[in-house]
Amino acid sequence: MVTAAALALWTAAVPAKARDPARDPAHEVRLAPPLDLSGKKPPKLRGTVHTTAIPLPRPRPAEAPKSGAKPDPDKEAAEKSEPAKPAEPPPPSACRLALTEEIAVAPSIPDIKGPGGCGGEDLVRLEAIVLPDKRKIPVKPAAILRCRMASAIADWIRTDMVPIAARLGSQVSDLDNFDSFECRGRNRVVGAQLSEHGRANALDVRAVRLANGKSIFFTDRTVAREVREAVLHSVCARFSTVLGPGSDWYHEDHIHLDVAERRNNYRICQWNVWDPLPQIPPLLPAERPADAPPREVAAKSGGLAKPDARKSDQEEPEAEARPAPAKPNPARKRR
Repeated sequence: MVTAAALALWTAAVPAKARDPARDPAHEVRLAPPLDLSGKKPPKLRGTVHTTAIPLPRPRPAEAPKSGAKPDPDKEAAEKSEPAKPAEPPPPSACRLALTEEIAVAPSIPDIKGPGGCGGEDLVRLEAIVLPDKRKIPVKPAAILRCRMASAIADWIRTDMVPIAARLGSQVSDLDNFDSFECRGRNRVVGAQLSEHGRANALDVRAVRLANGKSIFFTDRTVAREVREAVLHSVCARFSTVLGPGSDWYHEDHIHLDVAERRNNYRICQWNVWDPLPQIPPLLPAERPADAPPREVAAKSGGLAKPDARKSDQEEPEAEARPAPAKPNPARKRR
């Protein structure tokens, strides 16, 4: 339906000859359709002519899934079930390369990552120490340590303890491990700072047993003092921390050793080598005879001794005649 407004616009836009073909029979003009002002059909735009060629899209890859193809559930399940490839282990450390089977039986174990920073890397299980003559000194029980700490223990036994045992006429048979790795605070106090035991960086030792059946107990006063002092000098020269009797009451029956790193290479060596106890205990004072006169007891008020009740009357006036002690001057300051 053409409205009046559209018809008016068409009349003004088209010339008279175009509106009436009879006026110009030689020339037939096609009339443009009236404008659709109702908005139902948008006008069609003519396409633009491009002079340059438009590139075609790339061909579809051969491995691309086909459009509309359904996924294969069996194939997806097989892909998910395939285990992930394990990460390659890091190369061995310099300590691990140096701690060979000729020095110690210490197989490597996986890293430990526990709560609160417990654990460590480059760990070994120190099972025995190998001497230059191929003889093995077991560590009972086996100690879980960092490689650096295990190497220090092996060097201490091989270099220092074997000569000390030789001076006693015997050989080292095994090492008593009192405690090694344990995730705990210092001295097992709840909430305390993490111990070096929690970092697998410490070892508590009580004794070194000898082949002749005897033992060198480091905190035993019956062991010769020079032997215990030799052990003290050896461990304090090798380890950064040495705690024994006299350091605190936690280390009265064993020796704590570790290689903790501190600023300026600060070291701690706290171990008192106590003298042996006397073989004969000191004599107690003899009991007071029953017929002995009673002891004089100081009076509570003035600090004077009470006179003996059995004294004669002749001595009492003499006691009363004694001058009383001078009282301290309250205005005078005391130091």
